[in-house]
Amino acid sequence: MNIEYRRAAAADAETLVAIYNAAFYSDSMKYGECPGYGKSAEEMARSIERYPKYLISCDGRPVGCVSCKNLAGRTYEIGCLCVVPEFQRRGIGAAAMGLIQAAHPDWETITLVTPADKGGNLQFYIRKCGFQLEKVEMDGGVQVARLTLKRAHPAQKTRD
Repeated sequence: MNIEYRRAAAADAETLVAIYNAAFYSDSMKYGECPGYGKSAEEMARSIERYPKYLISCDGRPVGCVSCKNLAGRTYEIGCLCVVPEFQRRGIGAAAMGLIQAAHPDWETITLVTPADKGGNLQFYIRKCGFQLEKVEMDGGVQVARLTLKRAHPAQKTRD
């Protein structure tokens, strides 16, 4: 399995729409709304400008996306991390988290939101990636969990 990441461009908008629709279809059906589902190619092209995205390919096939932007200082927000269902649970999402950290070497905090009742998402982000649950809040009609990953700093040396 050969995983590749490349910065998405406006020309990738239709490909990203197809990936988002496949990845977020079940959320759209479950919640009746999903910000990642049903975008037009034009909306996606604008989103690529606002939230830099990386297109994830597996053996040459586009299978996912991760987007992240700087909120302020050394705090970044993941707007989307999605992998089409048939490629989930293969380490692609965890590798994408590593890519985000490497692409932003100054990061101290990374935040994101995910539906609060999606146990698989919470398990992935909390157990596998080290995020902590900060709070649960409403986003439209969906209860979401706000998660935060804080960089561990080496302990300060003390004098004896």
